[in-house]
Formats: sequence, structure tokens, C-alpha cells
Amino acid sequence: MTFEEYKSYFSDIIDKDQDKQVAPYDNPMYYDYTKLNWSRMKRWLKTGKLSSEVLEAVKKINTPQNWIIITEPWCGDASHNVPFMEMIAKENPLISISYELRDSEPNRINEYLTNGGKSIPKLIIRDTEGFDLTTWGPRPEEAQVIYNNLMQNNASFDDVKIEMQNWYNENKGNDLQKEFAELFLKLSN
Repeated sequence: MTFEEYKSYFSDIIDKDQDKQVAPYDNPMYYDYTKLNWSRMKRWLKTGKLSSEVLEAVKKINTPQNWIIITEPWCGDASHNVPFMEMIAKENPLISISYELRDSEPNRINEYLTNGGKSIPKLIIRDTEGFDLTTWGPRPEEAQVIYNNLMQNNASFDDVKIEMQNWYNENKGNDLQKEFAELFLKLSN
């Protein structure tokens, strides 16, 4: 799906009454968290700023690329990262981008597990022949270190949500952009 179709899918979930939701959004916790993610995503689309470093790097891409982003509206990491991925891709007309839901066909996530898990968002960058050039995800390296430490210390779900949210709010997409700039430069060499 396109980004507009993904946003429409997301919005349809938010706009639907709780008693008419289907799994997993029929669970009030998922539904409420998805509403929060909608606000986060819209905020980054409105206020997120791309660095000169990532802008220069993405403009150096001189051959067509197909980006596939695997995501879900309920994913907190996706609500913070997907807007920046979309903004970056728009900066180069050689990049086409499509969105897939992790929990729906074609279930491509099964080919791109992170430490054996279906962690999202996951970005797959392919050439025009369909060969993978690289992948990224589910979160910037520093955020992953924080997440891993929280998991090792058996932090509660609420504590994990708060710590990760605080990190994303402070970071403002800077680490993701730095990692993407490095990734693009490696691909162009």
C-alpha cells in the first residue's frame, strides 16, 4: 500500500467505535495505544526536521530503489520512525516506497526476523531487480540498547513504553537520520 493508504487504514481504526473493532484493536489497550501512535505519527509528520546530512546522502542515490516498510498501527517504534522514513524517501524521486502490514499477507516479516522476532518497523531496500541491498530496523541502535537493557531487567510494559517514548522525544529522529545517511553512503560506494 502507499503511505496515503496506510494513513487511511490507520485513521479507519481510530475512527471506528471500540465495540466495532476487530483483533487486535478490539482489546482496549491496543486501541488506546494505537490512538496514541496516530498522534505521535501526525506530530512527527508536522514537526520532524530532516538533517542536512541525511538530505545530502539521500540525494546521492543515483539508481532506482524500492523501499518496503513493514509496520502496524499498534507499533510504538513505527509511530516514531515511519514518518522520518517517508520524509526521507520523498527527497529522491528514484525511491519508490510501499507499506505492508506485519500481520497480513504476504507476511514478508517472516523473512526479516530480528533476533528471531517479528520486530517492526522493518525497512527493506531493494534494487529494481528485486534484490535486497540492505535492511534496517526495528529502531535506531541507541534505542535498541535501551530496549535490550529494559528487557534484561524485566521492566514492565509501561516502563518500557515510557522509557522508549522519552528517548524518541529527546532524539527527534536524529539517530535514525544519522544511521540512514551512513547506510546510503555505503550503498553508493
